[in-house]
Amino acid sequence: MDTINKQKILNDPIYGFITIPNSLLYDLIQHPYFQRLRRISQMGLSYLVYPGAHHTRFHHALGCMHIMQKAVEVLRFKAILISQEEEDALYIAILLHDIGHGPFSHAMEHSIVENVNHEEISMLFMNRLNQEFDGKLSLAIKIFKGDYHRKFMLQLISSQLDMDRMDYLKRDSFYTGVAEGNINSDRLIQMLNVVDDVLVMEEKGIYSIEKFLMARRLMYWQAYLHKTSLVAELILTKILKRAKFLTQNGTILESSKPFQFFLNTKVELENFDEATLLKFSQLDDFDIISAIKAWQFNDDFILSSLSKMIINRDLLKIKLSSDKFPVEEIQNLGAKFSEQHTISKEDSNYFIFKGKIKNQAYSKIAEPIRILKKDKTIEDIVEASDQLNLKALSKPVTKYYICYPKQLQ
Repeated sequence: MDTINKQKILNDPIYGFITIPNSLLYDLIQHPYFQRLRRISQMGLSYLVYPGAHHTRFHHALGCMHIMQKAVEVLRFKAILISQEEEDALYIAILLHDIGHGPFSHAMEHSIVENVNHEEISMLFMNRLNQEFDGKLSLAIKIFKGDYHRKFMLQLISSQLDMDRMDYLKRDSFYTGVAEGNINSDRLIQMLNVVDDVLVMEEKGIYSIEKFLMARRLMYWQAYLHKTSLVAELILTKILKRAKFLTQNGTILESSKPFQFFLNTKVELENFDEATLLKFSQLDDFDIISAIKAWQFNDDFILSSLSKMIINRDLLKIKLSSDKFPVEEIQNLGAKFSEQHTISKEDSNYFIFKGKIKNQAYSKIAEPIRILKKDKTIEDIVEASDQLNLKALSKPVTKYYICYPKQLQ
């Protein structure tokens, strides 16, 4: 009987060749739960702005695993003891950190299921996989949950300077062409160290961190919170809201069976059982797009109008401002639109709405990025840096938006 060669090398446009370290990781990558990530967009609907942004969560997860290998190598070189079991657990945890993302990632995080974030669904997937793989993921889960005594291991997976952020900034910058997001992840990883089981960055890496934080801020304004991406994602959530309303009021909408289930069922963490997890694992971007393609011809004016906007990239107008938009502006636009299309003022809220977005490159409240100085003292990056703009980067910037149909201009 032929045995499968599990020593695979993958070619990645960012890092070159990526190796899969062992057969367990190969089996996890081959699992249908993980293969689904090939069909989940990394940047939601950002390809409507940046045509190259078609990369997936699958790309990103493999990239994270690769740079985690580099980080382990660097820390071991600096005499940080990491056992084989801990090493494998780090690779598993970073590989699976995004496995709970639903279709179009963040755009639909609280739409398909209610008040359940992707980290919680990732945890459900990891627990299920742990049963399938006879407990081999137990340490990875412990690290992922923050229950392991060696704190730096969680910081490598989830912190303000983790492998996740290092990969997505570099990868998203590459695929969008937004050069400002390109960071030197090699340099950042080379400067990593551990003191008392806490992750630190050596002082000579301080300028690379400043560049990293600035890149993160710019990527948020230019890519993740780009106003066209933002309005497309908002329309997508409105489409799902309308589809759920119609379905739950007896209308049968054309959609795949897994999608139909989530339109019909109110799913929260309490009732997210194994059967629901299986249905969620069958859901990806293609279910949503194929449904929206069908819904653009639906008899419901709201559902068909919103669906056409996404399919034809003929989106709502969006305006951004540093100040709040007056309530009267929304009311006037709503009244005008409902009169034009003979719909209720309540229904006009699907087309005319406001909200706010926030960009904060570095949080002083969250786990800090610690700088290991030459005299062996440890300082927060904001205090250690001589760059005044880092203090500014730690202040959240809020912008307000208003969305409405272009013909109301």
